[in-house]
Amino acid sequence: MKAAPVLRALKARGARQTLVHTGQHYDRNMSDVFFTQLAIPEPDWNLGVGSGSHARQTAEVMTAFEPVVLETKPDIVLVYGDINSTVAAALVCAKLLVRVGHVEAGLRSFDRTMPEEVNRIVTDRLADLLFTPSEDGDINLKNEGVAAEKIHRVGNVMIDSLVQLLPAAMQVPRNGLPERYALVTLHRPSNVDDSESLKGILSSLLEVSERMPVVFPVHPRTRQRIADFGINVEKLYLVDPAPYIEFLALQRSAAVVITDSGGIQEESTYLGVPCITLRSNTERPVTVTMGTNVLVGQDRQKLRSELTKIYDGKVKKGAIPPLWDGHTGDRIADILMRL
Repeated sequence: MKAAPVLRALKARGARQTLVHTGQHYDRNMSDVFFTQLAIPEPDWNLGVGSGSHARQTAEVMTAFEPVVLETKPDIVLVYGDINSTVAAALVCAKLLVRVGHVEAGLRSFDRTMPEEVNRIVTDRLADLLFTPSEDGDINLKNEGVAAEKIHRVGNVMIDSLVQLLPAAMQVPRNGLPERYALVTLHRPSNVDDSESLKGILSSLLEVSERMPVVFPVHPRTRQRIADFGINVEKLYLVDPAPYIEFLALQRSAAVVITDSGGIQEESTYLGVPCITLRSNTERPVTVTMGTNVLVGQDRQKLRSELTKIYDGKVKKGAIPPLWDGHTGDRIADILMRL
């Protein structure tokens, strides 16, 4: 979702590109189908790394990616987001003296218990070009001593993909979905790996289901945890992870989104859908200060309070942040073509 707009914009400008898929996301609904829906070409290289601990996954990406860089000799390598593949590729390039551009730079939760936060900090320290989605990203980088000329506020590439595919999402049939429902996503280790945390969240969702149906596309990690902990979730609408267009259709029609995902905080802000985030912090504060997002952490009373506002029609009104306009990929491509 993040790479597609930049790939498309660079192609239109005649740039020669090599696409590397690390294989970190390997479920068909979470990888292959995104390539199809976003019209991304077949990867030139698929490293096939798969799952593993943070150390193992990072090391395997580095080991597999280094020969690709040595063979292709790129002018610059673009890395996206904050996953293990992001920091692994940045480390390889830094050691080989190949320039790195980080798309979605500068985001900070200021919580180093999150592995992604470590990935963000290290990647931004190594990157030569830092493409930020919002003003807070610029401020964070400057506060960390990054030279101003390296920082480029370009907007949000995720919104480019949303804008491109929203017309298709509007054509997806409802397939028996209720008229009003809450849409849920969970995958953060802090929410799904601890049995008490997961039981508490699911108990809250069961309460929600007494007043509004709850549709829950279950991440493979979360489904396994629910089974392991023996939690009864029969009253929830559990469905398989949805491809992007189908999930976007679910999101745009929801009365509220309850999530722990960073990307969904951004998408719901653009769509104007109320978002309740089951985290005590966020690396995307603009979705709270300008958008429709509210942080409740694991405070069940606060979750009930925010949901009551939505039941009563007192939803938080938000605005779309500057440069979240569907043209971020073009701005990144223009900067790269001037190098």
